[in-house]
Amino acid sequence: MALVVVVGLTLVVPLAFGYLGAAGGPFQPLAGGVAGAVSGSHEPPRTEPSSPPVDPQIAPSPIVTPDGSPTIVVRSAPPIASLTGYQWPIRQGRISLPFKAIPGGTRIKDGKLFHDGVDMASFCGAPVGAAHDGVVLAAGRHFDEQVGWIGSLLPYFYVLNSRHMWNDLPNVVVIDDGNGYRSIYAHFRDVTVSVGQAVRAGELIGHEGATGHASGCHVHFGLFSPFETKTFGVRADILKRLKVPPFEIARIDPLLVLPGGDVALRTRQIAAAIAAVNAEAASAASAADAATLGVRARDL
Repeated sequence: MALVVVVGLTLVVPLAFGYLGAAGGPFQPLAGGVAGAVSGSHEPPRTEPSSPPVDPQIAPSPIVTPDGSPTIVVRSAPPIASLTGYQWPIRQGRISLPFKAIPGGTRIKDGKLFHDGVDMASFCGAPVGAAHDGVVLAAGRHFDEQVGWIGSLLPYFYVLNSRHMWNDLPNVVVIDDGNGYRSIYAHFRDVTVSVGQAVRAGELIGHEGATGHASGCHVHFGLFSPFETKTFGVRADILKRLKVPPFEIARIDPLLVLPGGDVALRTRQIAAAIAAVNAEAASAASAADAATLGVRARDL
């Protein structure tokens, strides 16, 4: 019997927004500072990664070859242009910190300190919806196994346990979008979904908050593919303090898949981006109707 192996990059690493400080405040567009940790009763210690739900995009499946020879199939990250069906997690508010190099960045991309997602802010307690249909992989403060760290989490978990730091982490939701990518939402005041739950785009998953070391209420939105082979580094002082792995799977800019992302980046206004997309759709529909009427008129 031929040996068949499917290799997918399903590596794990702690997100640790709570002490990595990736978030800017609602009205500090380019700020990278961290402040205002939210603490509470300590959660039960965790000493090793739990078994995550099986991701059908990653799970090995047998492939039969005509000659019966062993076959290795390596999945790659789907192209960004193929990603459809995304919508804004919040419908009002502004982009407070884009996906870009910043002096206070916690990640390293191309040798520069970097912010690895998009921060969007409206008001504390604002409803946050899923950006895409999918299945919840993590909900709460135990999310690290699902966010693309590369390496062992045990040293990091030891730090969290020994220093009683679990409740310094943000509330996070991670969703398998079913297209080879995962969405990460961080800093919730509270989450309203649970692991294994199927959600639709726009469905409520939590409320905007400032848990973790956030300087104000906002949503940190990240997007990555477990099949991506590129990586981001982690700032040296964070590695030393928290013992996190030195790399995470590289993220993509969420504004590339959110409708009107270019308008949002230029204006920093989410409502302006949504309005621009709606206007473009209405114009296209009007043009299509006019073309249809023109054809009918010629046929008369």
